[in-house]
Amino acid sequence: MTLQDIHSPADIKGLDMAQLQMLATEIRKALLAKLSRHGGHIGPNLGMVEMSVAMHYVFDLPTDKIVYDVSHQSYVHKMLTGRMRAFVDQSHYDDVTGYTNPDESPTDIFKIGHTSTGVSLAGGLVKARELTGGHGNIIAVVGDGSLSGGEAFEGLDYAATLKSNFIIVVNDNDMSIAENHGGIYENLRLLRETDGASQCNLFRAMGLDYRYVAGGNDMVALVEAFRAVKDIDHPVVLHISTQKGKGYAPAEADKERFHFAGPFDLATGRPMSVSEAPDYGALTAEYLLRMMKEDRSIVAITAGTPGVIGFTPELRAQAGGQFVDVGIAEQEAVALASGIAKGGGKPFFGVVSSFLQRAYDQLSQDLSINGSPAVIGIFYGTVAGMTDVTHLGWFDIALISNIPGIVYLAPTCKEEYFAMLGWAMKQNRYPVALRVPGTSVVETGRMFPDDYSDIDSYAVARRGENVAVIAAGAFFGLGEKVADVLKDRGIDATLINPRFLSGLDRQLLLELATDHSVVVTLEDGVLDGGFGEKVARFYGAMPVKVQCYGIKKQFADGYDYKSMLEANRLTAPQIVEDVMRMLG
Repeated sequence: MTLQDIHSPADIKGLDMAQLQMLATEIRKALLAKLSRHGGHIGPNLGMVEMSVAMHYVFDLPTDKIVYDVSHQSYVHKMLTGRMRAFVDQSHYDDVTGYTNPDESPTDIFKIGHTSTGVSLAGGLVKARELTGGHGNIIAVVGDGSLSGGEAFEGLDYAATLKSNFIIVVNDNDMSIAENHGGIYENLRLLRETDGASQCNLFRAMGLDYRYVAGGNDMVALVEAFRAVKDIDHPVVLHISTQKGKGYAPAEADKERFHFAGPFDLATGRPMSVSEAPDYGALTAEYLLRMMKEDRSIVAITAGTPGVIGFTPELRAQAGGQFVDVGIAEQEAVALASGIAKGGGKPFFGVVSSFLQRAYDQLSQDLSINGSPAVIGIFYGTVAGMTDVTHLGWFDIALISNIPGIVYLAPTCKEEYFAMLGWAMKQNRYPVALRVPGTSVVETGRMFPDDYSDIDSYAVARRGENVAVIAAGAFFGLGEKVADVLKDRGIDATLINPRFLSGLDRQLLLELATDHSVVVTLEDGVLDGGFGEKVARFYGAMPVKVQCYGIKKQFADGYDYKSMLEANRLTAPQIVEDVMRMLG
């Protein structure tokens, strides 16, 4: 049998153990061939090869259902469920997404890309099966790193109350994206060291049956373990110890770098391209480390993604106790930052835009209501960022700017970002969020003020008349282009950097109404509930035409950046065309 012969799990049911092991070897080779050319989640999938093959060999999909937590480790699952061509034919590499997707196959139950949700989602399937009289095994596959998220505990806690088949596979490779952090991992280590026999067992303590498999990359042991729990009549945790990056020496040696990577040289593991351009994450880490040396009260916080804020293993070591990784737990990070700030510390929590959504309640309750002067740096809050439907970075303006008390700043470039960050870390009056401006560093050489305590005061970059362009954050450059094109059309437009996404400069807006008939707002985010709507509402009763530009409310997936801008009329020629039409 060749890989191309596999169109469904039924095609591997007749293989013997030796053939299954050969299949795993061929799958790993195909994975490495694709990942080295295309990039993707490398370590998680290499470590899951044998487990994935064994699950599809033992269970009967789609009657049996597998829910992958995060689902970035589902590549082999896709290969075995009718999507092999996307992994063996380079011209079809982009036929599938990097996460489970029901649009691709009925064996993908959910669109998942965020962590710690799998047990809860699968628990819902179990309850639905009990209510409707359905049948089939329900399997949740959750990594040890995901157990640091609160929803994983909630899911496990509820799972113990269910009265029918539920198989919770804990894929324990002793790693999250980086190293694991949290007290739970001491118990996982103890269970590994005692071959699952320790009386101190967090899963049993939660009321769950428990079994341990030491050979997480041993096909024979895995098939036996899955056969033993298939059709079980109660919830059980199957704790399986695997090796992240299994079968590829560079990935085994450097698990953090190979969690996710772009194309690399298969022979050496070295990246195919190394950018020497500055990076906001690395620049942020350097800046914070300099501040830490001068002020012991400063602390950098991450929720399991230290690379986002540039803290490499070496820089984490330098920071020592002034760097905190709470695990994949954004709620904990925000509340912890609030507590640190209330206690006199100066916390900076750096987080990916789409991940901060998980901590909305903490932003409102723990941070803003209490007025804790913590600082949150929001990365990839841009349409130019990640394009997976689960990782869209354009909802944060609507999410954060409408919470009372938070000052949400939108720097336009590197120089303004660090001017704002310096002020935010020194002030002690407000919770402050900073929207890191896009994904590529823009350097202007301009000087910016170091005091932003005059809240909601906008900066006028060019003073004109008739047309005003209010361009926020990363879209300020687009605003400059629009103003330039309008200038060529004989219109001297006013160009404004609003700086604050969380409020309006009412005095300036009133002044504009005296000699401007058209106001244009540009924001690198969703229009509904966004910055522009605040401006439009302000001018609602006035004879001023307002046109808001941003991204329409949608869940896009795998989009092309340029096409997305054009579809939302976010190019300078399109905006100028609209302005000229409004002017008549």
